Amino acid sequence: MIKHKMRAAGPVLVAGTGERCLSALNSRQFLTEDGAVSAQREILVKEASLYIHWPYCLKRCSYCNFNKYIPKGDNNHIVSQCLQQEVATLLQLSQVSRVTSVFLGGGTPSLAHPSTVSDILEAVSRQVSLAHQAEVSLEVNPTPEGRAKLKDFSHAGVNRFSIGVQSLQNDDLSRLGRDHSAHHALQTVEEARRLRPGKVSVDVMFGRPGQSLASWEAELSELLQLCDDHVSLYQLTPERGTLLFKQIRGGEVTLPGDHVMAEMYESARRTLQRHGFEQYEVSNFARNSEVSHHNMSYWKGRQYIGVGPGAHGRFVPLGLGGAHREARTQTLEPDVWIREVRRHGHGTRRRIQLGHLALLEEVLVMGLRMTEGITHKHWQLFSPQLGLRDIFGSSADVQEFFHRGQLTLDDGGLHCSRDGLALLDSMLPTLLLELERQQTVESAKS
Repeated sequence: MIKHKMRAAGPVLVAGTGERCLSALNSRQFLTEDGAVSAQREILVKEASLYIHWPYCLKRCSYCNFNKYIPKGDNNHIVSQCLQQEVATLLQLSQVSRVTSVFLGGGTPSLAHPSTVSDILEAVSRQVSLAHQAEVSLEVNPTPEGRAKLKDFSHAGVNRFSIGVQSLQNDDLSRLGRDHSAHHALQTVEEARRLRPGKVSVDVMFGRPGQSLASWEAELSELLQLCDDHVSLYQLTPERGTLLFKQIRGGEVTLPGDHVMAEMYESARRTLQRHGFEQYEVSNFARNSEVSHHNMSYWKGRQYIGVGPGAHGRFVPLGLGGAHREARTQTLEPDVWIREVRRHGHGTRRRIQLGHLALLEEVLVMGLRMTEGITHKHWQLFSPQLGLRDIFGSSADVQEFFHRGQLTLDDGGLHCSRDGLALLDSMLPTLLLELERQQTVESAKS
């Protein structure tokens, strides 16, 4: 069963890869390939998605370990100004000429003033081209206050809402520390659909304390009668340092067992399919082709620029000859981040130049999360010397996944079966080890 709770629009780090992420290939390799592949690589450097982190929440949920803070006062205007300044600086430091999507996450970005969105979009447009009809997404806490601001956010440029419903059981919402009710959530979804029909996603969580398979199925069926065309489905995972983790360790609450969790996941997949939703990633389902284009950029190994306290980014900076991406992490604490942005124009706390193996690990791990998997053409963009068949075609350990019907390597590329998608976490260590082994052999030849 998939254990990772994928953070919408946030960076994803997988066990075994740590902070390693994307790297661009050396430009000398362009000379050995056809013009189409070279042009696609050029696009990888010139385009990026933009993630904006709003660090504040009014309270902390019992399961949450994201970088968020309870505000001591009203400094929204200062944070908004610093976000604009950091957007401008990081775009100037990159080789990006076009932003393809913008995602405002947090924290609770719906606490921000709607003008913050329009100001950020203007800051982007002053530096680079903002793609025509670029997806601009906002995470929304479905409180009455959040619902009341949806219209203003829509006018400010938001064209997609991601609503943290999580549960339609009020007792569970209270136990999780959420500050909305099921009624509030459904009202917010309704208003968002009125403003942006087809462009509303809902987050829903299973595996909650005391939850049964029957109650989960009934709850999901109720939600699907009212939701729009996108659902993100997450398994509740206790994270160290959270209140929920302490409660479980202390025996105050218990989560469903692994077998029940797996049944909940499979039941949800079947239910979503009956309602016309197609699974396109481990945790994400869409109908009418309303996928999250911003998150697709992560899963397809494209550049992204992270702005705001604790945000992560991966892009090729100026001055390195277009050869390598950097992993950048912004300063965590909002007050310190504000001081650094005012002083330097940005609050980057850490920069790591990333290598070719890290690139391939990321492309593999992220690409296999998609139901379409990794095509041979897509892999060639990042690995012209070693194809998917070269790496995985003759490995005895990987062959076992093929024999079990969990993984397929065919003319289309490498992809998980329906059953394999739910077991991806257990297969990744073997796949990453084989990738590293083949890369070591290839490096020894050169």
